[in-house]
Order: sequence, then C-alpha cells, then structure tokens
Amino acid sequence: MKKRILILTAGFGEGHNSAARGIRDGLQRVAPDTTEVELRDLFAEAYGPVNELVRKGYLTLVNFAPGAWGAVYRWLERKKDFDTEFARFPRLKDHFAALLERVQPDVLTCTFPAYANVLRQVQGRDGDRSRRCKLVVVITDSITINAVWYRCDADYFLVPNEQSAAILRSAGIVDDKIKVSGFPVSPKFADFAGLNRVLPPSNSERRVLYMIHAATRGAPELAERLADLGVELTVTIGRASRLMPEIQAAVGHRAKVVGWTDDLPRMLHNSHLLIGKAGGATVQETIAAACPMIINHVVAGQEEGNARLIVETHSGAIAKSPREVIAQVQRAFADDGKQWREWSVNISRLSKPRAALDIAEFLVSL
Repeated sequence: MKKRILILTAGFGEGHNSAARGIRDGLQRVAPDTTEVELRDLFAEAYGPVNELVRKGYLTLVNFAPGAWGAVYRWLERKKDFDTEFARFPRLKDHFAALLERVQPDVLTCTFPAYANVLRQVQGRDGDRSRRCKLVVVITDSITINAVWYRCDADYFLVPNEQSAAILRSAGIVDDKIKVSGFPVSPKFADFAGLNRVLPPSNSERRVLYMIHAATRGAPELAERLADLGVELTVTIGRASRLMPEIQAAVGHRAKVVGWTDDLPRMLHNSHLLIGKAGGATVQETIAAACPMIINHVVAGQEEGNARLIVETHSGAIAKSPREVIAQVQRAFADDGKQWREWSVNISRLSKPRAALDIAEFLVSL
C-alpha cells in the first residue's frame, strides 16, 4: 500500500508555497511509486475570493507598510490562545475534516503554521494519538520564528538551520522533535551541488543577479546604477510585467531583463552575487546555491531573522538604498574579490541543496 502524504500551504508569502512545492517535488524524485502526494491550499479552497482579497491585503501591508505589519507580527507572537483563534474558522475546519476523511493521510506536512492548530480543532485535544497521522511542521523562517509555528502538538518541527533550532529549544521544544533539515528548495538545486564558482578577474565577467521584489520603489534607479558598474547584470522582474519598459529603458543593452522564470536554480548557481529582499524563499534559495547576497529590503517580523542569518554568518550584507547597494557590490569585488571570497566560503557552509530530497526521505520513513 502506498504511503499517503498530505502537504498543506497557504499563499501568504512565497516561502510557504516554495517549501511545499519543494517537498512535493522531492517526494516525486525519491518515492514516486510508493507514495501518494497531495498539495493543497485550504484557505484558498474554503474562502475563495475572500481569501484572495485578504492575501492581497497582507502582501500590500508587508511590502508597503512594513511597520504596521511588524506591530501585527509582534501581537501574534504574544498570543497563547491560537486554538481559540482558529476555532473561528468553521468553513476551514469543515473543509479540513472532509479532506482528512477522504485522503486519510499517513503523514500531514504543513508549511503554513495555522494548520497544526486547526488540526487539533478538527480532531479534538484528546483521543488515541496512535490512530492519527504524523504531523510534521516545516518552519520556513529563520531566527525570528513566530510562536504560532511551534505552539502546537506536532510530532516533528523541521527547521532550516541550527540557529532556528536553538530558538525552538529556548521555547521548550524537546530535541527529539526538532530536525535541522534545511529549507526544502526545489530539488533542482541538488543538480548543481558541488559545482565550483570561480570569480573572474574582470568586472565584465562577474555575474550579478538583481531580483526585483513587490516593493518596486527605486528599482529602475538601482538597475541603472548596477548597469553602470560594468558587471554582467541580469534583472528579474517576476510577475511585475508593468515594470519591463521602465527597467529596459534604465539599463538599455547593458543588462539582460527577465520576466517570470522557473530557471532560478541555474541562474543563482551561475551568479556571483544576488541582490534581493530577505524573503524566506529568496534567502534560502541563495543559500542553497551558495551565492552571497546583498539584501535591499527587509519586512519587519519574519524577514528580520532571514536578514540576520545572512549578516551574522558573514554571507552577505544589508543595503537598503541604491547608493548603499552599489557601495556593497564595489566592496565585495574590490581587492580581487576579497570580501566576496569570504562571503562565498561562509554561505557554502550553510548550503543544503538536497534539503527537499532529505525531507522527502524522512517523511517516507515515518
């Protein structure tokens, strides 16, 4: 009989979805014939247009009013009655219960924190735990980990790094429940593992990748300044296609401008330096690719820990204005790339490009 594995995510930040897809794709590589895998977003399914409205409001808040989101984040951190809060989502609970009844999973894997508490509402606090599925919470943030992630009755908590494991231990989570797995980036990152990245002697051969995020203010100016450095520059604009004409006008023929792409594993492995926001997916993907990073945007709350991870491990720097970014790029490549070489060695020590495959093997073993 195939092992049934249910993966639950939500569209409130790309890190959750990226981790869920990574685990699904890892299972497809590791155990395609012995597992049945479903990946679902129950908030989207249960609340439809309302969920999409809330999701867009959340993304607008974190990108354009980060101070306000920081206040909400800290309020959530102080709460200890998450079960009571999630009891107010009857449609979600009904949808969840019906899905559990149909799938009857052996393992439930959550890359969004709310589900673990909703599961307890669905199944009740009591009862025979041996008759329930294994519950695995995959934490997608680093260091600044909100309590909503771990104030639940999970069998295991998978964390991206040792720094995050220490936070859970300090909160009273026993070691047996904590697994330092790495962040489940796409298994495609494992295909590039072991390839050496050499820094060319001239700027024209040094590859810089600038990933424009949702908060796009200042992006054309930064793209133009980076192009002026004479590096081999690639600018990705994701789904913000409206920016394409402005960015192309800013860089002319001095840079390659790319829209949405699923080729980031190769692009990151080919780059010497990434410039982008401190999102969970972005930071963990650059770590998996062992590509040093200059962070130019940090959302208060969860992204602060991601930025700290890069800075405290000396794997890159924070630079919040175009002028500061340019100064950090110049510093990185100065003196035959002395600073870049230090960052490169340090970020390589954090890199776990096989994390999705290792997590998949762990889930199959439960």
